[in-house]
Amino acid sequence: MLVDSHCHLDRIDLEPFDNDLANALKLAGENGVERFLCVAIDRGNIPDVIAIAERFDNVYASVGIHPNEEDPEEVTAEELLRLADHPKVIAIGETGLDYFRSEGDLAWQKQRFRNHITASKACGKPLIIHSREAREDTIAIMREEHAEEAGGIMHCFVEDWDTAEKAMEMGFYISFSGIVTFKSAEALREVAVKVPAEKLLVETDSPYLAPVPHRGKGNHPAYVRHVAESLAEIRGESFESLARQTTDNFNRLFKL
Repeated sequence: MLVDSHCHLDRIDLEPFDNDLANALKLAGENGVERFLCVAIDRGNIPDVIAIAERFDNVYASVGIHPNEEDPEEVTAEELLRLADHPKVIAIGETGLDYFRSEGDLAWQKQRFRNHITASKACGKPLIIHSREAREDTIAIMREEHAEEAGGIMHCFVEDWDTAEKAMEMGFYISFSGIVTFKSAEALREVAVKVPAEKLLVETDSPYLAPVPHRGKGNHPAYVRHVAESLAEIRGESFESLARQTTDNFNRLFKL
């Protein structure tokens, strides 16, 4: 059994699945993927994400505002707590810092990140953290806001080993996406080898970042199997062992 620990089911291309999400999840199940965390990125799609989780027993939801989503009315910790008050919502995020897509004065992005950490600690639901070209500030804010009290996932990890170590010291899991299968990702594969098995997760981040051999095409949850197979090969483990370990890790983190 596998878990797709981060996907955007409200955004995947359903045309190949007769425009029915149930068919996409069925194909995932045929590839051993039996649980899914559907992640919100803005106010507009939070209701859709929760509705999907309500529709399917094996789909869970997060609530949060992506660091690149500019919003005239910044989300507060109190609003996040209200949104998270649902039995299928198991996480806060995705949140974090992204200096690749956003430029200029990013004080608002840092404050948003802090608000998410505050909400996560208050409701006891782990964080999903996005960090791109912001490793030092991401770790600094996590430490300042005591993110270790919440724990969570460093999603779609693309940073260096030092960042991974510091995040794991605060109780965070390291999740790898299809990027780890790309030929250009040798440095990331070196990190993936070092992550302790008990801190490892897999994801698709679908509909983005389809793994090899589907790179450049639409991504969907069934393809998390390719990520897991690639990680198992990189780490010199059996696929079965890695699938079981990453599933156990997910279930432990979210108390499922």
